[in-house]
Amino acid sequence: MPPHTHRDTLLAELRGRIPELSPADALACQTQGALLVDVREDGERAAGTPADALGLSRGFLELRIEQAEPDRARPILTLCGSGVRSLLAAETLQRMGYRDVRSVAGGFERWKSEGLPIVTGALDADAAERYARQLRLPQVGEAGQARLAEAKVVLLGAGGLGAPASLYLAAAGVGQLTLIDDDRVERSNLHRQVIHADARVGMAKTESARIALSALNPRVRIRTCNERLHVGNVERLLEGHDVLIDGADNFPARYLLAAASQRLKLPMVYGAVERFTGQVSVFDPRRADSPCYRCLFPEPPAAADAPNCSEAGVLGVLPGIVGLLQATEALKLILGLGDSLVGRLLSFDALGMRFRETRLPRDPACPGCGVGACFTGYEDIAAFCAAAG
Repeated sequence: MPPHTHRDTLLAELRGRIPELSPADALACQTQGALLVDVREDGERAAGTPADALGLSRGFLELRIEQAEPDRARPILTLCGSGVRSLLAAETLQRMGYRDVRSVAGGFERWKSEGLPIVTGALDADAAERYARQLRLPQVGEAGQARLAEAKVVLLGAGGLGAPASLYLAAAGVGQLTLIDDDRVERSNLHRQVIHADARVGMAKTESARIALSALNPRVRIRTCNERLHVGNVERLLEGHDVLIDGADNFPARYLLAAASQRLKLPMVYGAVERFTGQVSVFDPRRADSPCYRCLFPEPPAAADAPNCSEAGVLGVLPGIVGLLQATEALKLILGLGDSLVGRLLSFDALGMRFRETRLPRDPACPGCGVGACFTGYEDIAAFCAAAG
């Protein structure tokens, strides 16, 4: 016979110390008042979990079990995928002073195969606590939170607009955030790009943002694309998402975004800042009445008429205000709430502390979405922007 591995020895020792019971017996104990704790990861539980089980992944068990169950005398049953991690979790609970702890043999695989009751889509303890205030809103609730968890938002730029927008989208529980940026963190970024830190100066902005977002909400999947948007990658980077946050700092990228938004039927949440003013709107090609970006700007303005932040300067809080407005519009689009900014341009003047709304109808002669509009390729759009600039 082959020699026992260290893992086999450890499992044998654990089984000598941790009582195990079948899923059917575990269900019977649960009905008599025992607490069943599903220690699998969030993604594993999303496909199903035993009815009335407490979802608490093993990595957070020590930190949060006392809040969920302070009574050390209550019977606790641990369950994982196949019955191994639950033994380790049970040992942890024993060390913490819980006196009646048992592991479910065979885990969820056996529980499911035996036809015992399961639920799908239910929020686990972490999600219920993390999103508690949001869940209280009847317009959100568990169904809305599930929609957020399934959503994929792509952000062009992890800078002034992308920083606040991504932080609040992650905090709200959007399932996946895709960050596109080829720049690195500079010290001059820090007064407005609040997702970065002085210790990460010189790091790729996408990686710096990933660190901050993962620390804020480890449930959110962060996909980083450390590359510059161009004609060859624009559709590849954007397709498969539900909402696009426009944090571009140059017109060629923005016109590429606008064209891809139209072709992919991807709602684009537009934002721009300069000095003490900002703008926000939503261009939604899924709606017949929605204008597109080129209804607002048919042609790129001259460089002298539209300097970027490094040339014109910007009050540090201004991108934060505009980025949060963009995040708000993105959440509304995902949840199907309220009236979006489709057909409206919202302008903000920080010095006068005034918001102004301008009607922005669809232009029948628009070169991007008008009746006679003809898409001839992203290469032509890039050449058009270069010639206009």
